Amino acid sequence: MSIIDLRSDTVTKPTPAMRRAMAAAEVGDDVYGEDPTVNRLEAEAAALVGKEAALFVPTGTMGNQIAVLTHTERGDEVILEQDAHIYYYEVGGVALLAGAQVQTIPSVAGRIDPAVLRAAVRPANIHFPTPRLFCFENTHNRAGGTVISPDLTRELCAVAHELGLKVHLDGARIFNAAVALGVDVKELTGPVDSVMFCLSKGLAAPVGSLLAGSREFIDRARKYRKVLGGGMRQAGVLAAAGLVALEEMIDRLALDHEHARQLAVGLAELPGIALDPEQVETNIVLFALTDGRSASSYVEELRRVGVLAVPMGPTQVRMVTHKDVTGADIQEALRRIASLH
Repeated sequence: MSIIDLRSDTVTKPTPAMRRAMAAAEVGDDVYGEDPTVNRLEAEAAALVGKEAALFVPTGTMGNQIAVLTHTERGDEVILEQDAHIYYYEVGGVALLAGAQVQTIPSVAGRIDPAVLRAAVRPANIHFPTPRLFCFENTHNRAGGTVISPDLTRELCAVAHELGLKVHLDGARIFNAAVALGVDVKELTGPVDSVMFCLSKGLAAPVGSLLAGSREFIDRARKYRKVLGGGMRQAGVLAAAGLVALEEMIDRLALDHEHARQLAVGLAELPGIALDPEQVETNIVLFALTDGRSASSYVEELRRVGVLAVPMGPTQVRMVTHKDVTGADIQEALRRIASLH
């Protein structure tokens, strides 16, 4: 029986074009700044998101943590949405690495009210940490791939900057957001001070993320990359796949979104599943079990019929579409899932 892997868009395999580019990549020592393929990737990535410079890093988590380190000093406060990846899934890195305090604030479907952000920033006081950085996520993973609009992005950045905060965007899936909204990605990245985006999710490169910002910011970030062990050498072999990802894989994300909606519509018809397909905005489908089964036991049942998913809570399950899942795979997955209901 074939396996239909809907756990994450991180499971994608590199395309034939990526493999060819990797094999033929011109390389040098990137720590010395001498890898021409990495240099080209960083330049193209920076231009794509409207920033002066970019830094190639192994993972999105490293990119986010480097951003926090670069923007803050020890004892500062970082304001994050309560389910943000930086807070929820990065092993306490803000505290462990940057020595910063986190304040979490609520949202609705990953979208923060600017008034909530404003209220969270405390005035200068000898008893308080210095609020230094605000981070938000687009698309928002734990909210189900929801999209933050250009208008809300501008409003949040305006409030943060007025209050003296820098703004970092965890844009792991920022191109999914841009494609879903039908806008140039710069409309979502332009107002922020730094942005991280992943090559290894929907864009299907095997490894890598980019951190982008001002030239001065990236110069400092490069040193933090080194101290965290991210100073790769002949990294052009990896960067070559990233270039293909940026050149060939962005527009096709719309197909992943279409497949996610098809999946959501089919799931919503099954007894024991609570899901509003209208809430599926990109390539992530979250649904709740209402028949008494736990998410962990249900995911194991799915595995036995060749469909892979992940639990996201006691009764919540996540499925993610990507370039290695076809429309036919979605229909077959729905047939197998239906057999469990």
